[in-house]
Amino acid sequence: MTSEPSTVDTLLKKLVGEKTAKALASHLDLHTAGDLVYHFPRRYDERGEHTDIRSLDVGEQVTVLAQVQRTAVRPMRQRRGNLLEVTVVDGSGGTLTLTFFGNQAWRERELRPGRWGLFAGKVTEFRGKRQLNGPEYVLLGEGGDAEAAANEEIEEFAGALIPVYPAAAAVPTWVIARCVRVVLDTFTAPEDPLPAAVRASRNLVGIDAALREIHRPTSKEALYRARRRLKWDEAFAVQLTLVQRKHRAAAWPARPRPAKPGGLLDAFDARLPYELTPGQKDVGVEIAADLATAHPMHRLLQGEVGSGKTVVALRAMLQVVDAGGQAALLAPTEVLAAQHHRGILDLLGPLGREGELGAAEHATRVELVTGSLGAAARRRALAEIAGGVAGIVLGTHALLYEGVDFADLGLVVVDEQHRFGVEQRDALRAKADQPPHVLVMTATPIPRTVAMTVYGDLETSTLSQLPQGRSPIASHVVPAAEKPAYLDRAWRRIREEVAAGHQAYVVCPRIGEGPASDEEPPPVDDNGRRPPLAVTEVAPLLAEGPLHGLRIGVLHGRLPADEKDAVMRSFAAGDLDVLVATTVVEVGVNVPNATVMIVLDADRFGVSQLHQLRGRVGRGSAAGLCLLVTEAAEGTSARERLDAVASTTDGFKLAELDLEQRREGDVLGATQSGRRSHLRLLSLRRDADLIRDARAEAITLVEEDPELERHPALAASVAALVDEERAEYLEKG
Repeated sequence: MTSEPSTVDTLLKKLVGEKTAKALASHLDLHTAGDLVYHFPRRYDERGEHTDIRSLDVGEQVTVLAQVQRTAVRPMRQRRGNLLEVTVVDGSGGTLTLTFFGNQAWRERELRPGRWGLFAGKVTEFRGKRQLNGPEYVLLGEGGDAEAAANEEIEEFAGALIPVYPAAAAVPTWVIARCVRVVLDTFTAPEDPLPAAVRASRNLVGIDAALREIHRPTSKEALYRARRRLKWDEAFAVQLTLVQRKHRAAAWPARPRPAKPGGLLDAFDARLPYELTPGQKDVGVEIAADLATAHPMHRLLQGEVGSGKTVVALRAMLQVVDAGGQAALLAPTEVLAAQHHRGILDLLGPLGREGELGAAEHATRVELVTGSLGAAARRRALAEIAGGVAGIVLGTHALLYEGVDFADLGLVVVDEQHRFGVEQRDALRAKADQPPHVLVMTATPIPRTVAMTVYGDLETSTLSQLPQGRSPIASHVVPAAEKPAYLDRAWRRIREEVAAGHQAYVVCPRIGEGPASDEEPPPVDDNGRRPPLAVTEVAPLLAEGPLHGLRIGVLHGRLPADEKDAVMRSFAAGDLDVLVATTVVEVGVNVPNATVMIVLDADRFGVSQLHQLRGRVGRGSAAGLCLLVTEAAEGTSARERLDAVASTTDGFKLAELDLEQRREGDVLGATQSGRRSHLRLLSLRRDADLIRDARAEAITLVEEDPELERHPALAASVAALVDEERAEYLEKG
């Protein structure tokens, strides 16, 4: 170990010793002084205040700050030796039992009443009492006046606030705290990357003070200032990355695709059987203006389920076709790609049948390219795409394969953007000789802070109105365990709707027997609950039981593509009464005659997913009904979530609720990027104002210094906080 000054790049083995450094590296992926200094405490314990033993949950890994109240030794019944029971208390009035097995007289002498300590372990329960079995611990203070000595030790730890770190069994929080103290004793902070003008205008402390105070806060105020500064660094790095991307994209050349009077788009508008909503018209004007510029459009189109995004996208595609280009729509599944193909052909009518009998004067061809296309049909489609005959091309990721060449790709429309990787979109963009215009669509409303942080390099358009003719959807929770009769009534509702000439969906969270798929969760969750209900098991039970005599179809992701398409066609044509499916029907599927949906094990789905699913009903003139079946007990968070979904059809309210209930990493895509998130403190839920301010400063700075050439320390900091893989993820947003 060395006493020489250390920097962010100094290896930990030089500072804390080989053995400890190895444990930090293998269990927590911490290798350098910088890694450790940026390994921030998860929370802070304050004696008698923050450590509330009464709030501990069974099964939770905890570290508590508490005082030994009494000890007792008794012989064990089942085996030889004694059991040491130590009762500890905190300022909340809660008590916790620590149990140690074996003859450990030294431990009894050490854990004497009055001693304060940090105790870490997994909370269990025995005869109604919460306890930690064989916990790791570190005692605070020695000497006659235990509390005074404890106070000195606490001061040594971190003033009055004791940091509790994200830890591992082999590296408990106090080992991390000790290592941090050693590192900070010799640590030289890097040059402050934040421009002095920004620090001054936003009243932010320097980086050295922030890094020291977050680990060893001298007061709550100092800790608040440290956390605010470090959150700012994270928000600023993300926003600079996104604003730079937006700035660079705006400088790329693109072929302008201006509207053409008297062309295909005007002919389409003239034959539309209904009037566009004011929102559709406004967004259409924004997109038309973007397409007419010499720089590529990058626009996010978000809107409620059924708000008419597809018509808006189709009008944009027709404008590009009028201007001599081609448009490609990328859908996440073959079912949805085929649905788009049928829907667009229906909307276009004679305008989509160039070269066929009865085609209109300003017609184009609409081609569908999927992995299941037959060889002859594929050759014909590819020839028409390469020759420019097909103005509109629809497909799945099969569009990305080599051999699919465009004559002049002018617009890429990506439906349900979150389901595609950056590489896939880049592959499609690379098929154009100049960057094409890009329109991204999502039916999952996005809270403002998420839009700013995840979609921040895209211009955003929002459709909030539903077109005329869309019917209301009523949603109800069906508590199957508490009131089985309610579930019986749900099946009767399906029979009533079918008798009235309508159709129904039954959605399950799992496919069933066979290998697991991306569509389904693991069969048993951490709480040991039964496996989620599966399509292949539920469908025959319904056919033999409550839905006997009805025409039932099955749809899920493991079916061959032609079977999936055949089932969907049958359902759309009214040849099936009930479709038992997984979430493969979540987006885009449009069967106006379907009026009721029953979601089984609804608590296994997310808020946005449930909102998307119920958007499949009520798409015609008859009202829609969505029944959320659950065994979750009243008062549980799962039940409250379902009650919230049932209480409103406002997707934007539900998106905010979804954000409240999801972990930050899920929102920012830490799991998708496959790497540890470098955004450790920033919360999209709590830091909306800070994110907004950081974006404003980022826009100002990038306008003055686009590549941060005059701010090298800041550029390096951004690169460290938002690595390239994460930056690519953010590009989606």
